[in-house]
Amino acid sequence: MNEDNNNRTKWIHLRLSPDEYAKVHSQFKRTTARKLSEYARKVLLSKPVTVNYRNASLDELMTELIKLRNELTAAGNNFNQAVKKLNSLSQISQFRDWLIAYDSDKQKLLDQIEEIKNHIAETSKKWLQS
Repeated sequence: MNEDNNNRTKWIHLRLSPDEYAKVHSQFKRTTARKLSEYARKVLLSKPVTVNYRNASLDELMTELIKLRNELTAAGNNFNQAVKKLNSLSQISQFRDWLIAYDSDKQKLLDQIEEIKNHIAETSKKWLQS
């Protein structure tokens, strides 16, 4: 069994100014390399470096969509809790009539919230794949 020995035993010591280090580190952060040493090895050995490019406007959109999804979920939960509480007051006939009238409205609201959440999830999947 003759295995290829990939242990790295040799060191290269390199001194950088704070500005140089900041530039190298910022370039490293844009890549898929997990460690700075991995990035430096690829650059020094002229191997391809995979760089991630992100669309800033899409990032802002995703932030807003996540906030919207959270607010919609909270609104749906609050509405559902209010209806459940009113439903417990069923001995009063006026509340019972109100509940029957608003039951369909509640379902429409919850369906719309679910549709928006699904749309946000689909948009997120597309964004993460690009």
